[in-house]
Amino acid sequence: MSFTRTLRAVGGAVVAGALLFGTAPVASADQIRHEQWPLRSFGVDDIWKVSTGKGVTVAVIDDPVDGSHPDLKGNVLPGKSFLDGGTADRPDGKNEHGTAMASLIAGHGHGPGGGDGVKGLAPDAKILPVGIDLGDKEESYAEPLRYAVDHGAKVVNMSFEDFGDTSPAEKAAVDYARKHDVLLVAASGNSGSSTPRLPSSVPGVLAVGAMDIDLKVWKFSNYGSHIKLLGPGLHIRSAGVETPYRLANGTSDSTAYVSAAAALVRAKFPDLTAGQVANRLVKTAVLPDSMKGKKLPDRHYGYGIVNPWQALIKKMPKGSENGPLPALKDGSSNASSKDAQQAAESDKGMSAGVIIGIVGGVVGLVVVVLIVVLVVKKKNGRNGPPPGGPGGYGGPGGPSGFVPHPPHPGHQQQPSAPGEYPSAPPTQPPGR
Repeated sequence: MSFTRTLRAVGGAVVAGALLFGTAPVASADQIRHEQWPLRSFGVDDIWKVSTGKGVTVAVIDDPVDGSHPDLKGNVLPGKSFLDGGTADRPDGKNEHGTAMASLIAGHGHGPGGGDGVKGLAPDAKILPVGIDLGDKEESYAEPLRYAVDHGAKVVNMSFEDFGDTSPAEKAAVDYARKHDVLLVAASGNSGSSTPRLPSSVPGVLAVGAMDIDLKVWKFSNYGSHIKLLGPGLHIRSAGVETPYRLANGTSDSTAYVSAAAALVRAKFPDLTAGQVANRLVKTAVLPDSMKGKKLPDRHYGYGIVNPWQALIKKMPKGSENGPLPALKDGSSNASSKDAQQAAESDKGMSAGVIIGIVGGVVGLVVVVLIVVLVVKKKNGRNGPPPGGPGGYGGPGGPSGFVPHPPHPGHQQQPSAPGEYPSAPPTQPPGR
């Protein structure tokens, strides 16, 4: 059974062509790096001393990625193109959305010390490109998502919105990913609407909206109760295909930054589940002063703006294996389901007395565990949001800015300061 899909990339309109190769002066590679304002705001020099995403594979379900781009070469795996059945490490014509997202996640720049061009937030992560058709056609992300899971992805970036309904196959694929401990991150969409878009509103997916350098929600960022985090989404420099670099607005870009932050955390804390990684991200999220004390999650801000530095260094309990994500109805992992099945089979032929004895022992153990949990909880406080986040799962992890630690001089952002944004129209229309 097929479903009518309307998958659309959720990056804003691109204006890089005129800026780089038109009548305007050509932007230098140094200028490109300077115009990556999210890196300065995050304080990446300190972040990269703690984690660079090494050892983590991030799947990018999107246009195929240009693995030969100088800022990505060596960080892009072959992957698979569901357009033609080949690899997805080469671009599909002029389509560059996937390349852009990959560069924001795991770009390493080029030139001496990688100091030129675009650098991603997790520059040592690997990109698994999974090419799909983002045009208007019958399309499903179910099989591409399963492919990503089966080929080692620990984070999956889905910077597209779906105007159709979630098919049973897609819902099953999301559950499949979660059972295999894969964190799914998806864009909320660019129409400024409260109508939930897919896959960001599918239960178990980390939905991301977009904000600007002043910590304000972008007016075109979709919103609703499913929003979990915001990321930088305005005036974002990234790698291109038709031209070396592009400039765009959109929840696509903010999603890529959140996926990269997840890769940093997964590299630093390999023993955490996907839900516990999400837990660290939402607990350390930042809110502007105007949002302090508000009930969370907020329909526009979610739990706040992703704050990778605090997500890496903050001391906190692991939390439940699902974190802020809803529990799976059929268990948290394939292993647990398999164990349950084996246990059920081994119970065959047991006497009623033996079974009753086992049940009684389990009940007694549960009572003991509950008593211990209550004592620990009373002693250490709740295993949820840190103080300062009333009413919600997350809460502010620091002052109203990305960098909650003493930054190097080049890190500190000055909201609305001249030169912080690349030269571009102040607002790009939603869409590709």
